[in-house]
Amino acid sequence: MSGSVTAASGILATTAANPPWSWNLAADLHDMLGYPFMVNAFRAGTIVAIVAGVVGWFMVLRKQTFAGHTLAVSAFPGATAAALLGISATIGYFAFSLAAAVAIAIVSRPTRGNGFSEESAVVGVVQAFVLACGFLFAYLYKGFLGGVNAPLFGSSFAITNAQVVALGSFGAAVLAILAIIGRPLLFSSVDADVAAARGVGVRRLGVVFLIVLGAAAAEASQIAGALLVFSLLVMPAATAQRLTARPLSSIALTVGFGLVATWGGLTLAYFEPYPLGFCISSFSFGGYLLAHLSTWRLRRPRQPLATPHPVGVTT
Repeated sequence: MSGSVTAASGILATTAANPPWSWNLAADLHDMLGYPFMVNAFRAGTIVAIVAGVVGWFMVLRKQTFAGHTLAVSAFPGATAAALLGISATIGYFAFSLAAAVAIAIVSRPTRGNGFSEESAVVGVVQAFVLACGFLFAYLYKGFLGGVNAPLFGSSFAITNAQVVALGSFGAAVLAILAIIGRPLLFSSVDADVAAARGVGVRRLGVVFLIVLGAAAAEASQIAGALLVFSLLVMPAATAQRLTARPLSSIALTVGFGLVATWGGLTLAYFEPYPLGFCISSFSFGGYLLAHLSTWRLRRPRQPLATPHPVGVTT
C-alpha cells in the first residue's frame, strides 16, 4: 500500500514540476516552495546533505569509497524488496545497506595497515550479489515500479512527511555516533598503526564506521539514487579536502558544498526536465572541477625566466 501511495505522489509531483522560468526569481522560488512535495524534498535534501557530507569526509579520508559505493548500491535491492513486500521504501533502504555493512565488516579480516585486509574483494562480492537481488526483486514485482530509474538514479519529489521524519531521526543518530567516535576515528584514519599502539580500538572503530557509512549511504540513495550517491558522499568531501587540510574547516566546507549541490539540483530539476540525480551530480562535479583548477594553478611550479644572452654573443 505504501508503495502505491509513493508512486501516486511521484506522478503528481512530476506533473506539477517543470514550470517555465520568469524574470522574477523571487516569485519563482516562492511558487516552487508553495508545493508540499518540494518543501519535503528540500527538507530531506538538507538532512541528507549534512549527514552524507560529514560521513563522506571520513570515508574519503579513510580511502573507503569503494565500500561506500557498494553500500549505496545495496539500497537498490532494498527499495525493490520494499515495493515487493508492500512496506515503506525507507525501511528497505536502511535494512539492506546496514546488512551489507555488517557483512563487509564481519567477513573482512583485520590487518595493521587500515583495519581490514581483502576488503576490496569482499566489497566486490557483496556488490555483485546485492545488484543481482535488486534485479530479481524488480522482476518479481508485478505492480507499478517505474522501472529501476528511481532507485538507481534518485527521485526526491515523492518524499513524504513520514520519510522526512525517518531521515531526520536516522541522521541525528548517525551524527551523534560520529560525535562520540570522531576524535579516535580521525586518529586511526590518519595513522592506524600509531593509533593501535596508543590503545585505540582500530578494528572496532572500523566496524562502527562501516555501519554508520551504511546508514548515510541509505539516506543519500533516497535523494541521489544508488548509482549517483557519490555526488553527495564523495564529491563535496573531495572538493573540500583539496582546499584545506584542517579537519573542522574541511568538514564545514564539505557540508556547505553538499547543501549548495542539493539545493541547486532540486531547483534545476523542478524548473527543467532533467533527472534529479544528474542535476545534483552536475553541481557537485562543477564545484570539484573549480577547486581542482584553482589549486592546480596555485601549486603549479613557475617556469624559470630565461637568461638573456649578451648582445653579439652566440651559443
